[in-house]
Amino acid sequence: MSESFNEEIIEDSPAAPSGDVEMTEGGAETAAAEDGDAPANKDELPFAEESADSPPPPRVTFLQYLSSPIVTLIVGTGDQETILTAHQSLLVQSPWFAEACADFTDDGSPRQIELPNDDIDAMGCFLEFLYTGDYFPKKVPGQHSLEKDPSIPEVDLTGEQLLKHARVYTIAEKFGLTNLKNLASSKIHCVNSTAKGEIAYARYVYEFTSKDDTTIRAPVANFWATRSHTLRAEAEDEFRNLCLEFPQFGYDVLTRVLDEKLKRERNEKMHPGTGSARKRPRHSSQA
Repeated sequence: MSESFNEEIIEDSPAAPSGDVEMTEGGAETAAAEDGDAPANKDELPFAEESADSPPPPRVTFLQYLSSPIVTLIVGTGDQETILTAHQSLLVQSPWFAEACADFTDDGSPRQIELPNDDIDAMGCFLEFLYTGDYFPKKVPGQHSLEKDPSIPEVDLTGEQLLKHARVYTIAEKFGLTNLKNLASSKIHCVNSTAKGEIAYARYVYEFTSKDDTTIRAPVANFWATRSHTLRAEAEDEFRNLCLEFPQFGYDVLTRVLDEKLKRERNEKMHPGTGSARKRPRHSSQA
């Protein structure tokens, strides 16, 4: 999806010195640090830089994170069930996992969390982000593009690349990692897709995100409001079915189309045309 259709593009800042992740740091961390007793923001990676105005907390080495207990994650169900493992000290950077891990005891019982409804590939990206501060494919610094790889087609014909980042976005929303949400959103706008790919992506967004989540929904509606007259012909049946399946999508697109029409009409009233200065054609005097 083109970057130009995102109303609320979030400029990100690096979260880890070793990666090129772009993330946003909120002002809450600084305020909490000034209180002295306030806890650190759990959305931060363990390697994030602290505010220059507050004394830095004792440094936690990466080795200390790796020395923490191992947690078993059971992702999916049935034939799709996959077992993953991760270090607890990294998992608890997520408020969701911090709450889940709070129930563990040190009596030797298994540290296990079941995630039957989560996507395994999105979970892999989530864990990759916790350990490295980014996930594949990375953004190219200074460009609205992602790193090239033979496994990734130049054009996302089916929408699978858009869906990959959308799934990372929704899993980051579930686990409470704002930085990962911002990163996934920024990568979505680096994918060059087709009309059918965009429809598959729009269907996922309107099925699995909140109605109030304008960060991801607004760019989808803007995209189709701007290009539906050209892209609809490439996937007219799919576009119609999407509007019928998710009336909110059709309403959002129509609202933006009408808003743009009203805007043009106001501009025309404020700046009316001067009309043609061309004189009437002179009739020939020849018989």
